[in-house]
Amino acid sequence: MPIETSLDWDQVLETVRTDTPEFYRAWFASLHPTQPKGGALQVRVNDPAQAHYLRANCRHAFADAAMKVSGHLVTVEFSSPQELNGEPLATSQPPALTRMPLSADYTFEQFVVGASNRLAHAACGAVCNQLGNLYNPLFIHGASGLGKTHLLQAVCAEVTRGNNDSCVLYTPCETFVNDFVRALASGQWQPFRESVRRADLLVIDDVQFLANRESSQEELFHTFNTLYQGRKQIILSADSAPSDIPTLEDRLVSRFNWGLVVQIDPPTRETRQAILHKKARLRGVEVPDEVIDYIAEHVPGNVRLLEGTLTRLITETQLGGKPLNVQTARELLATHVNHNQRPLQISEILEAVSKHFGVRLQELLGRKRNRSVSQPRQITMYLARKLTPLSLEEIGMHFGGRDHSTVLHAERTIEAERGTNPELAQTLAHLTQLLLTRA
Repeated sequence: MPIETSLDWDQVLETVRTDTPEFYRAWFASLHPTQPKGGALQVRVNDPAQAHYLRANCRHAFADAAMKVSGHLVTVEFSSPQELNGEPLATSQPPALTRMPLSADYTFEQFVVGASNRLAHAACGAVCNQLGNLYNPLFIHGASGLGKTHLLQAVCAEVTRGNNDSCVLYTPCETFVNDFVRALASGQWQPFRESVRRADLLVIDDVQFLANRESSQEELFHTFNTLYQGRKQIILSADSAPSDIPTLEDRLVSRFNWGLVVQIDPPTRETRQAILHKKARLRGVEVPDEVIDYIAEHVPGNVRLLEGTLTRLITETQLGGKPLNVQTARELLATHVNHNQRPLQISEILEAVSKHFGVRLQELLGRKRNRSVSQPRQITMYLARKLTPLSLEEIGMHFGGRDHSTVLHAERTIEAERGTNPELAQTLAHLTQLLLTRA
């Protein structure tokens, strides 16, 4: 039978769920596929964030599953209604501010509300319908892995969904600083400035990265004033309150305190249980209550660690053939989780590699291809893959918006060379030990 009429989509989804459980999401059931034509399968996706997630993580998984089901070679393409209508999703051409893609998982529906985050959640929900008029700026702070990024991206997704004409800019502070430095170096800082100041909603994550960066603080100060006077919404996050960020100028501390400052605390055990249940359902997996209880009891109040533990557990049970029970969870926690280790930041890896090789940070983030720069850059990407929970796409965005395939190539190149180059292996071991000790 011709391939155009033979593809069982339900079987494709089941194959993806079985073969790549770490990427599977329950909302895959809402995808709208066409039958393959000419060896190409078009899949309609509900929104751009979901389309981005699928392209970044699942293109090969769906292509392999379609080939298994149909017996033919099939290419898979994902598109959202906005793309089909010819609407641009984002502009990230230098020297404009890089517009980071939103995570399909970071929505208000997927956020678990508890005593530790109820006020922050309520404030974020409230500003969605009153941009610039309520809690402006909104400043959310708390330790790493407690859900700040989730809430910030949920606001962006909600505002975009409610008004496609709004200019919504979400960016990590590190990206803001790096793009500003590149704009200054190229002498084209005015287009960068204009790209930020036209925003209706500006969301900057991890503003503690401004510490010791005087020029970037100056730029953000004037940008803040322009947006605030124009009644545009500003939302910021950091790992500490504005007054506790080292070397942050007093005038910025004052402005960050103008609106509402909210702290997120570690979730209680009951909230951790609810988070695990919701994350499991997002992946289309039913996890027994006793397993959920065990993980919630033994993993500290860090949402990122909880999610990472759950993902490894699901992967090991579905791919490794282990039972989904408390014993498997106990073995996993004993071998993979270090409760005292905080997550590494890309900025720490960049600084360590820059210092070790004597390469300027700007060169690591730039486009030079000579080996004295390209190999340290690849090593940085490799270490980011090994030592952080970030995806290929997220790491690429930290390097000026590079494609996820670039990061994957760097990882594979360094991994292959490590096995044949003792000097490189020793360097990687030294940097890894240095970074883990720092963490």
